[in-house]
Amino acid sequence: MMHKAKQLTALKNMALGMALAAALSCVPAVQAQTVTAVMQSGLRVMDPVISTAFMTRDHGYMIYDTLLGTDSSFKIQPQMADWKASADGKTYTFTLREGLKWHDGAPVTSEDCVASIKRWAEKDSTGQVLMTMVADIKVIDSKVFEINLKEPTTLLLAGLGKLSSRPAFMMPKRIAETPSSKPITEYIGSGPFKFVQSEFRPGLRVVYERNNDYVPRSEPASWTAGGKVVNVERVQWVAMPDQMTPINALMNDEIDFIQQVPFDLLPMVQDQENIKVEVLDKLGAWTYFRFNHLHAPFNNRLIRQAAMYAVGQENVLKALVGNPEYYKPCAAVFGCGNPYENDYGKEMVVPANIEKAKALLKQANYDGTPVVILQPTDIAMLSAQPVVIGDALRKAGFKVDMKTMDWQTVATQQSNQKSPAEGGWSIFSTYSILATSGDPFGNTTIASNGKKAWAGWPDVPQIESLRLEFARAKDDAERKKITAQLQKLVIDEGVVAPLGQFLIPAAYSTKLSDVLPSPVTVFWNLKKSDK
Repeated sequence: MMHKAKQLTALKNMALGMALAAALSCVPAVQAQTVTAVMQSGLRVMDPVISTAFMTRDHGYMIYDTLLGTDSSFKIQPQMADWKASADGKTYTFTLREGLKWHDGAPVTSEDCVASIKRWAEKDSTGQVLMTMVADIKVIDSKVFEINLKEPTTLLLAGLGKLSSRPAFMMPKRIAETPSSKPITEYIGSGPFKFVQSEFRPGLRVVYERNNDYVPRSEPASWTAGGKVVNVERVQWVAMPDQMTPINALMNDEIDFIQQVPFDLLPMVQDQENIKVEVLDKLGAWTYFRFNHLHAPFNNRLIRQAAMYAVGQENVLKALVGNPEYYKPCAAVFGCGNPYENDYGKEMVVPANIEKAKALLKQANYDGTPVVILQPTDIAMLSAQPVVIGDALRKAGFKVDMKTMDWQTVATQQSNQKSPAEGGWSIFSTYSILATSGDPFGNTTIASNGKKAWAGWPDVPQIESLRLEFARAKDDAERKKITAQLQKLVIDEGVVAPLGQFLIPAAYSTKLSDVLPSPVTVFWNLKKSDK
């Protein structure tokens, strides 16, 4: 038996070595001026307006820039443009800074930015509400444009400077005029890196090179604000076949950076002299699941509530994280620790209550319609939730069909509005960063304007009215009152089902320095030595 165990171990190690060799076979040797990173998944969805996926957003920050940025104090700062507001707060004049060029060498103009804003606003939940408050957008000259509001609102600067998901990235006019219902096919930005089309292997490898024409701002880098100084020649993201492969590659100095270290593999890298483990997003994330409100069974409010009662946060967090130092249960859709924290509905979403779930299913006359749950298998931070959700729903009496796929396929499936029987879905789970989830506009999950909303398409007009009230609110006391009402509606209507909060560790070679702490993974500011 011992001899057989040793054989199995040897075979396993050999298989891991072969997988590592295969993953690195198309990757040039690690060099001082090249940073090789393993991100949470491979990149396939390239249009940051079409998708809210974090990989697509991270790609966006590499090659595009934004008019405004957000610093670590949550303050909106000039990035591509400075602005002035009129005394009545209804007219904002934006002036592009000098030296802005697209990657093809053409100058960035006001017309480019206006077209980009309009395309972004058609899809983004903040932009959609903002445009109802915009009277017009005028191009003054090649460097200056003006946005006239029907009424004063903080939503304009907050929207143009939002961190995630679906930041207002600027694109050349010819690209930004692509209908927002169709993905772009040309990837030209003005950001600190250029996308290397010739080396792109969808889902496997994406390469960026330093944009030598980029002129950083003079202020220190802080989140997405300040000087985006690039100190390396190239950054390449490579996908690897399993969670162990990048761990071995980092320990063997074959890659430089792992965006997300699976919690069960943390002990392998925590005590390595040549590796630093760090939580770069100090505020952390919250995980949740989403219902398809368009089709049975979750077009029924009681059945949505039954599912929320069935799933226990502690069960999810133990499976996902394990170590309680990295997680905590939380019912607040705007985040525990954020200003609009509210625990309404905690009895529904924190503990598992299978008996209550069964009673609600009986009351709703659930007929056994299958629940199709999308399960990504390639991201450690997303693979556990669907399994726990599926198990809980089965215990409550749901018929469950798990559909396994990689995360980028899940991201493309999210927009599929067909019924589950026709290839659609019933539930998917994901996570969002708390830095952008603390209000009704940064929090993408809250929008409830039917088929214009994010995947799941809840249609709750009262929520949309309250979001507009929030945008018009004059003081924080009024905003807190509004967000308390929103918390109740979001939970009662099953707009989103919170599963708790957690911190995500990254790991990187000690050859890297000045890695920027941020809710968004960025590759400017950092340096790499050859020792």
